[in-house]
Amino acid sequence: MAPSDEDRNAAALADEQATSAEQAGAEPTDDEAGQEEAPLSIDNLEAKIESPSACRRHITVTISAEDVAKYFERKFGDLVPLAQVPGFRPGKAPKELVQARFRKEVTEQVKGALLLDSIDKVNTQYKLAAISEPEFDLEAIEVPAEGPMTFEFDLEVRPDFDMPEWTGLSIERPIYEFGPADVDRRLQNLLHNAGHLVPHDGPAESGDYVVCNLTFRHDGNVLSRGEEETIRLRPVLSFRDGRIEDFDEKLAGVKAGETRELSARLSADAPNEKLRGQEVTAEVEVLDVKKLELPEITPEFLDEVGGYDSEADLRESLLADLNRQFKFRQQQHFRRQITAALIKDANWELPPEMLKRQAQRELERSVLELRRNGFSEQEILAHANELRQNSMTNTARALKEHFILERIAEDNGIEAAESDYDDEVYLIAQQSGENPRRVRARLEKRGLWDVLRNQIIERKVIELVLENARFKDVPYKPEASAEETTEAVDQAAGGGDAGEDIPQAKYGAGPAQQELPTDENKQ
Repeated sequence: MAPSDEDRNAAALADEQATSAEQAGAEPTDDEAGQEEAPLSIDNLEAKIESPSACRRHITVTISAEDVAKYFERKFGDLVPLAQVPGFRPGKAPKELVQARFRKEVTEQVKGALLLDSIDKVNTQYKLAAISEPEFDLEAIEVPAEGPMTFEFDLEVRPDFDMPEWTGLSIERPIYEFGPADVDRRLQNLLHNAGHLVPHDGPAESGDYVVCNLTFRHDGNVLSRGEEETIRLRPVLSFRDGRIEDFDEKLAGVKAGETRELSARLSADAPNEKLRGQEVTAEVEVLDVKKLELPEITPEFLDEVGGYDSEADLRESLLADLNRQFKFRQQQHFRRQITAALIKDANWELPPEMLKRQAQRELERSVLELRRNGFSEQEILAHANELRQNSMTNTARALKEHFILERIAEDNGIEAAESDYDDEVYLIAQQSGENPRRVRARLEKRGLWDVLRNQIIERKVIELVLENARFKDVPYKPEASAEETTEAVDQAAGGGDAGEDIPQAKYGAGPAQQELPTDENKQ
C-alpha cells in the first residue's frame, strides 16, 4: 500500500535531520555557515516548587506564550519546505494550509521538545539534584493553541542538608599479619572449589552435600519450591528473604530418601509482606548424599589453577589474595566508621518507594565492589542475600551516605575520569579471567555504568576523608568467611519475589575464583 501524504509528512522532519547529519561532515560554505539555526531555548519560564518531603519536589511549570509560539514557528518552518499537500508541488503549499493540515502532528513534537527543554532548565535554574527521572502524565499535558503552557511533574531529589564535619575524624585501623595457618585455610578453600562430588551411601555430616527438593510452606500452603538443589551442610543456609540457623546440625545423619522438616525465619523486608518476620516450614526431601573429593596438589593441578611452577608459588599467590581482601575489609571498616560519623544527624526521611527502587542499585554496587576484590561467587551470593534480607535499612543507610559523599565530591571537584573506568573494568576482568572488552560490554548492557561511576566517586571521597583523618591502630581478629560458614541459595523462601538477579560473571580457574561445585561441574 502506497504511503499517504500524512505518512510522508510525518517523516519529513526526520528526513531533514538525517540529511543534515549526512552533510555535517562537509565543510560549510560561507553562506551555509551564516544560515545555521541556533538551537531553540526557553527564555521565559516560571516554576512553583513544593516540597512534600525531604527528597520529593512537586513542580508546576509555566512556559510563556512567546516561547510556545517560537517552538511552533521553528517546527513549521522546518516542515513547510518539505510538506506534500494534494494539489501542490512538494514544498509549495501555503504555510497556513500546512499549519492547518499538520497541526496535530507538529503539536506532539512541540510538546516533547518543550517538556525536555523546560525540565532541563528547571533543574539547572533551581539547582535541583535529581536522583530519578521526572514523573508526569504525558497524555494529560496539553499545548494550548494560544497563550502560555502549564504542566506539573514530580521529581525525586537529593535532600537539602547541612554538611557534617568530615575532616579530622578519629578512625580505628585494624592491623593483622597473615601466617601459614591462614594460607592453609585459603588453600583448603581452593581445593574445595576444584574438587568433585562423589556418591555417599551413609549418613550426611557437616561439610557434605545433599541433593534435595526444598519446599517452603506456611499453614499448609506452598510458598516456594526448588528442585534438585545441591546444598552443602553449613551452619547457616541463607535465602533471598531469610535463613535457617544450625542447618548442618539439623540435617546431620540424614540419608538419601529421608525427609526432614526445619524452621526458617523470614526477614523483616521479605517480599511476602504478610509473612515478614515470621517462621515458615522448610521441607527438605533428600535425594542423594555426596562427599567432596579434593584433588591432589600435582604439577597438572598447579598449572590448571594458575600456571604455578610449585606449591610455594601457589601459596605466595594465596597470601597475596589474603592481603588484597584484607585491604578491602580494612577499607570497609574505615567506610563504616566514616558513614556512622557523617550520617549520625541525617534524620531526613527517605520515601519507601525510593528505597525499593534504589535497593537493586545498592545490591549491584556492592556486588561489583566484591567482584573487583576477588571474592568467590558463593561469598558474593551470601552477601547479596544478607543485603536483600535487610534491604530497606541497608539502602537507607547507603543513600544517606551517597548523598553526603556526593556533596563532598562536588565541593572538592572530584570526578570519575575515563582512566578510572578502565581501571575498574581491568580489575574485574583480572579477577574473573575474562576479556576486559566483554566485561565492559556486559556492564553497559546491564546499565551498570552509573553504578560504576558512583563507586569510583565514593571511593575517591573516602580516600580524601582518610587523608584528613587521625588513625589509631587496633588488632584485627580474623573471622570465618561466609564461604566457610554460610551456604547461599538464590531463592525466596516466602515467595512473592520477582527475582532481580545479581550481576553474574563466569569465572575461570584460579585462586579463590572457582565456581561453586555443582553436579554438572563436579562429576
